[in-house]
Amino acid sequence: MSSEEETSQASSSSPPPASSCSHPPDSHFIGKKEDIVKAGRMTMLVNRCRDVLVVHHQGQLHAMDTRCYHSGGPLQYGDIEEFNGHMCIVCPWHKYKITLGEGEGLYQAVDNPTAKPLRTHWCSKGVKQRIHKITEVNGDVYVTLNNSSEAIESDVYQTEKYRTFLLKAQSNPKNKK
Repeated sequence: MSSEEETSQASSSSPPPASSCSHPPDSHFIGKKEDIVKAGRMTMLVNRCRDVLVVHHQGQLHAMDTRCYHSGGPLQYGDIEEFNGHMCIVCPWHKYKITLGEGEGLYQAVDNPTAKPLRTHWCSKGVKQRIHKITEVNGDVYVTLNNSSEAIESDVYQTEKYRTFLLKAQSNPKNKK
């Protein structure tokens, strides 16, 4: 994560005043665009069921599940880098690359492992991280959850069972002796 990008976290957020323009149906107020831009990143539990990461990068807002599909790494701490023309967030735990726009997992493949020098190219594993829709209305940012019935690998970290496990792990650190 670059020095100008910080992470802010919220568990709930007050919706904008009723006098503002109507927001998209089934959307959830995340915050003011200016606040998200200033923070660079924001995590939020949306609709009491989904942990979402909102990232502002190069003038665009992106939303995805907070935990990496591979092993639950906290994506809010990942660097954003370009790979083969795709802007990706890189999981800080195992360096998995996930495209910001599509949620595809990227990897570098080797054409022929016996050839010297090795020739590599970038490939897609397909969609692995659930991406959510961002809408901005008069400076207010909303997320519409991607409720596709198709299972996506990051879904495994969106269960109450996992949240309970994570909270227990965070509140009971092992004592070093």
